[in-house]
Amino acid sequence: MFKLAHNGNVLLDTSKSAPASAAFIIEAIEQSPYSECEINHDAINNYFSSATPERILVVATRHDATLSVEISDDKMLATGTLTLAKGGATLSFDEAKKELVKAHVARGYKQAFLEQLLQKQSELPPGSVVSGPLAKGRLPIDGKPTKFNAMVQTLKDRLKAPKLKEDGSVDMRDFGKLASVKPGELLVQQQPATPGKEGFTVLGDVLPAKPGEVHTLIAGEGTEISKNNPMELLSTIAGVPVEINNGMRVDDIFTVNDVSVKTGHIDFEGSVIVSKNVEPGMRINATGDITVFGTVESGELTAGGDITVKQGVIGHQKPEDKSLSCRIICAGDVHAPHSQYCYIEANNILLERQASHSSMKAKSTIQIGQSELPKGRLFGGEILDATKLIAGEIGNESGAKMVINLAASATEMTKEIDKSFNELTATNEQVDSLQAALEKADLIKDADKKNELINKIGTTQLHHSQQAEQLEKQVAGLEQKLNTLLDEAMLTVNSVLHSDVEIHIFNKLLKTTRNFPPSSVKLENNKIEIEFKT
Repeated sequence: MFKLAHNGNVLLDTSKSAPASAAFIIEAIEQSPYSECEINHDAINNYFSSATPERILVVATRHDATLSVEISDDKMLATGTLTLAKGGATLSFDEAKKELVKAHVARGYKQAFLEQLLQKQSELPPGSVVSGPLAKGRLPIDGKPTKFNAMVQTLKDRLKAPKLKEDGSVDMRDFGKLASVKPGELLVQQQPATPGKEGFTVLGDVLPAKPGEVHTLIAGEGTEISKNNPMELLSTIAGVPVEINNGMRVDDIFTVNDVSVKTGHIDFEGSVIVSKNVEPGMRINATGDITVFGTVESGELTAGGDITVKQGVIGHQKPEDKSLSCRIICAGDVHAPHSQYCYIEANNILLERQASHSSMKAKSTIQIGQSELPKGRLFGGEILDATKLIAGEIGNESGAKMVINLAASATEMTKEIDKSFNELTATNEQVDSLQAALEKADLIKDADKKNELINKIGTTQLHHSQQAEQLEKQVAGLEQKLNTLLDEAMLTVNSVLHSDVEIHIFNKLLKTTRNFPPSSVKLENNKIEIEFKT
């Protein structure tokens, strides 16, 4: 009934089979091999309405699938529009790729895009129109600038993280140990700038990338660029790392204005300088010196070197346990103008004017006052230990309790001497016992057994003899140290020594019952004697 022409038209020869109606033709097409072709309704309707109908009627047209490729205005996207076949041939993969070439698509094409679009031919009704991306351009990716990765914690990092307590709360005073480094430690690792990644359009045009900004690694004070790797910054000294632009510096002396809740406690391997004050409840721990240009009020300072406070140390007596709220402890010397309700422990304690209601312990000298003839005042509190105590006035008229202990360490020294002496006695007894065993061994008749036993006893005897010799030297050294300590133990008063002052020198006690003029107090013939100055 129907015939397919070379141009894809479906023809009906009406002279051979005159159709009864348009509906008849359409129904016949739908049941024929050309059911998926596009029906020409206009031609069919015209046939029945025309006075002179055509003999050969075009009732339908077969269309192959087609693909059109559209390039976006910015050339960053190629979109394919697929018109599915109507009774005609589907579009093959190779034919579709030819359309991309015709559209001059050169970059950004993905096979998966095209496969997904062509797959619609088996999923959608004939003649459907569907679109999808076939190629995508890429915007350029600008390069990253030079990056400097800190390999150590800096002071800035530390202040961001207060220390967590065991109960889960945060101690806003305590930020943990201050960041510090050793010589040769890696401070900064440089990450070079990147050139970026060029972009492109779907037509193949190159979109250049902006390269990352290049910065030079800066070696601040106390640092150097590694000789083995120019991308690494190393410390040359021990100290605190401080971030600077494009690098770091290392300060062997850590400087801060105030030590307060804003800075947190200071824990530093090196020396610390405080430009102003140490506020109540704050702590400083340094392996070097600590210098405070203001005051220390109810704070705690601990140093491996000296501690200097320019405007004095002030505390109070805690009501709960009567302990002192201010503590100054160092392995070196303490220098301050005055001390009030403060515990001080050092090698030498040197206060310029006054010490009141403080507890002080020195390995060597405590001096209250300046110059060669100190005239400072000492009253209330206790001297826990010192070899020499020098002051202008000790005690006062109000009767505040004043206790002075000189050469207190002699007590422990005598215990150490007694212990060493007992060990020496026991060792000498072992030597004597071995000598007796040696004499008995000499009586053995079997020569081999005798020589073996004598050698064994002799070796043991030699070991104990050497041990005894070392203990003798140890006892002698301790006794000499004790005698020197007791000879040098002295209290020197340059103005007045008040009454009711307890003075302990080693195991002897003297309590003043009246005021004394300038004088010196020391052990004489195993007794504490007061000698007036002339």
